[in-house]
Amino acid sequence: MKKLILAALLATGTPVLADTLYTNANGYTLDSQGELQRFATLVVDDAGKVKATLKAGAALPAGAKVDMAGATLWPGLIDAHGHVMRLGELKLIVNLRDTASIPEALGRIKAGIPAAGWIMGRGWNQERWYADGKLINRFPTAAELDEVTGDRPAWFTRVDGHAGWANTAALKAAGITRDSKAPDGGEIIRDAAGNPTGVFVDKAMALITRVIPDDDEKRLDLVLEKSLETMAEVGLTGAHDAGMDKPTWDRYVRFAKAGKLTARIYAMAGGPENRKAIAPVGPIPWSHDDLIAMQSMKLVSDGALGSRGAYLIAPYSDMPNTRGLEITPADKLKTYITEASKEGFQVNVHAIGDQANRSTMDGFAAVPLTERLARRHRNEHAQIVDMADLGRFASLKVIASMQPTHATSDKGMAEARLGEGRLGGAYAWQQIKKSGAELAFGSDFPVEPPDPMFGLHAAVTRQSRDGLPAGGWRPWEKVSMADAFAGFTTWAARAGHNETKVGTLEPGKYADFITLERDPFTAPEGDLWKIKVTATWLAGKQVFKRK
Repeated sequence: MKKLILAALLATGTPVLADTLYTNANGYTLDSQGELQRFATLVVDDAGKVKATLKAGAALPAGAKVDMAGATLWPGLIDAHGHVMRLGELKLIVNLRDTASIPEALGRIKAGIPAAGWIMGRGWNQERWYADGKLINRFPTAAELDEVTGDRPAWFTRVDGHAGWANTAALKAAGITRDSKAPDGGEIIRDAAGNPTGVFVDKAMALITRVIPDDDEKRLDLVLEKSLETMAEVGLTGAHDAGMDKPTWDRYVRFAKAGKLTARIYAMAGGPENRKAIAPVGPIPWSHDDLIAMQSMKLVSDGALGSRGAYLIAPYSDMPNTRGLEITPADKLKTYITEASKEGFQVNVHAIGDQANRSTMDGFAAVPLTERLARRHRNEHAQIVDMADLGRFASLKVIASMQPTHATSDKGMAEARLGEGRLGGAYAWQQIKKSGAELAFGSDFPVEPPDPMFGLHAAVTRQSRDGLPAGGWRPWEKVSMADAFAGFTTWAARAGHNETKVGTLEPGKYADFITLERDPFTAPEGDLWKIKVTATWLAGKQVFKRK
């Protein structure tokens, strides 16, 4: 009978499905026990799933062969915390990342002024701006921005997304005066006379952004396309989108249906209102060929260190009149966490300062243990944790979703903001891991570059990409290369409730994989950030090839 069926298929011209064998590879994957495995051949079926990994010298099954010529082959990498739409937008606006002074930033703005509309950009960081060989130690001003923008309204978001810089025209458009009040959880930076200087922190940013015209759908589609291009170029086959609204979710659904998504997106609704708008009847599991899911909610407990918005137990060492900003009061935070958890959602809370981290863990403690185990709630960032709270990640079964490059970017600033005595639980990857808690790694792109190789480098060296400091910053918090690899694969997959389908190249999982120009496991640690992805596949389909 089987022979008759085969003959009928051949007679009608129906193609016989065949496997694809990626041979002569320098392959690495973790297994279900977290052990590192090596292989030379990856077998992928026509459904885009892994059929087998084979050691060197093993007999090869039938199938189309693709010679990888010794290239290093890894599972596709997953960023557990990024901002997908903001990443693509960075390619369409003025990028102030890595500017070293206000004049350099102004020059870049002048060169990038669009033909019409608001002048927009992001990426400035006053903690990297120098004048006469010294840090300027202040925020920029509207008057400085006026020098190059004139009477066109302009708005530039800080690198961390927690402050913005407006010119005088933008202040006028928003009706900002000396008498304007900042909302709770926000701050208007003022001069000695009490006048707004042009910088707005955290919730005060809305005073400006509410008057900026909305983008049209065509431009927003382009933004997502640019994001996906960038992700594929750096080997990201998955990303957890840390806070989005219903129009963005609808865009993801539309792209998934049209076959235009080249990465799997684990979406976090930005707060209770967006959660209810996107998923009014409960969590949306992985769907559309496991390309998208919306079963989690993002909350924001505090701001960021760079703008002194991170909420601290004690005042800032370099500004003793403030403890930062409590963006979501502790009682509301607890209510939002417990309500969403009860309704079946994972809750992921942005917490940077030690008081924000304490309030976040208090909120998770109010959730029953069975729910905590099922939901896998997450603390996003967990940058400055009081030593008394470090063990709560393990005891409360809360995942620490952390970004290694934050440590190497923030090291000097963290010391200035808090002083050495309060850094015991700062960016404490190794301590959290040793406590028995789960971690997941990401970048927080576009706050940091999206390249996971930068994250791997930071995780194993605790050094910036210029090799400083020698031996690493607080080097006892380094992790092994195998753990850094897990942070962007299996750990991230588990944090997104998708570990049975992605994160490793085990049989039955999606053939999401990448090739690299060098082997990160044998390359010098200081060179990890230089390694480029040469090609990216999603479900067995190549979505990027470096020219």
